Amino acid sequence: MEASAAGRARRGWRRARAAGSPLSRGAVLLLLAAFLVRAPPAVGYLVRVPRGFRLSQDAVKIVGSPNFPENSTAQITSTGSLVFQNFEESMSGVYTCFLEYKPTVEEIVKNIQLKYVIYAYREPHYYYQFTARYHAAPCNSIYNISFEKKLLQILSKLVLDLSCEIALLKSECHRVKMQRAGLQNELFFTFSVSSLDAEKGPKPCLDHSCEASKRLSKAKNLIERFFNQQVEVLGRRAEPLPEIYYIEGTLQMVWINRCFPGYGMNVLKHPRCPECCVICSPGSYNPRDGIHCLQCNNSLVYGAKACI
Repeated sequence: MEASAAGRARRGWRRARAAGSPLSRGAVLLLLAAFLVRAPPAVGYLVRVPRGFRLSQDAVKIVGSPNFPENSTAQITSTGSLVFQNFEESMSGVYTCFLEYKPTVEEIVKNIQLKYVIYAYREPHYYYQFTARYHAAPCNSIYNISFEKKLLQILSKLVLDLSCEIALLKSECHRVKMQRAGLQNELFFTFSVSSLDAEKGPKPCLDHSCEASKRLSKAKNLIERFFNQQVEVLGRRAEPLPEIYYIEGTLQMVWINRCFPGYGMNVLKHPRCPECCVICSPGSYNPRDGIHCLQCNNSLVYGAKACI
């Protein structure tokens, strides 16, 4: 968003100042209020001031907080762009920009004061969660443990080329009473497939088809095909079934979308980005991988993970 001015400055001087301050009730709360651009991998924003002011590097002075040294986190370009580099969670807050200019030589100096809120945000932590059941050996058998490890190895190798990873969430063995077969041992598996973080592994490519959601969709299809093939193989067996085998039709899948601790989604407060995980404002917190920031009057900072 670009601020408007009464006219273009022909002569005179201008001063721009950006400084963080705690969130106040009277502040104008805008998500990505200025013209904001995220600079991966760090959370960063670019804020543009009015083009008509024609700011130059020599004519602009930035006065910032000692906590945010301008040489490392804030710079202003010759085109009038205020750039934040290596933006951190603690830098979220209300920023004020003061501009002084003369529309003409004859007129007095005019002042413009702009207030806006800059929020740090992160991509949601989304993944597929699968559940599947297997006919199993007795629940105290070591064969079940060996089978579990082998199954996870196969699934992990299946999605490795997509820069995805498999994680076992739960594994339980139960004695289940069947209507015709009596008591049977069954393994209940719950596992997830998620995209590898940039720190854990390189992306396979950079085009649109390699976005995390696209790769996860491909991984989901491979996993579903793997379990369908197990049914086909068992159907072609002439000899008795093995002791441990997949029970047809038990594979279930659900899409999970979560925010990291200290972040949450709020369509009312951030209507321009309803699916963004935005840092929790003062007065709220998120202790775990939930979706929303919970209310907490004791929380006085951005990104609170506990109500203290």
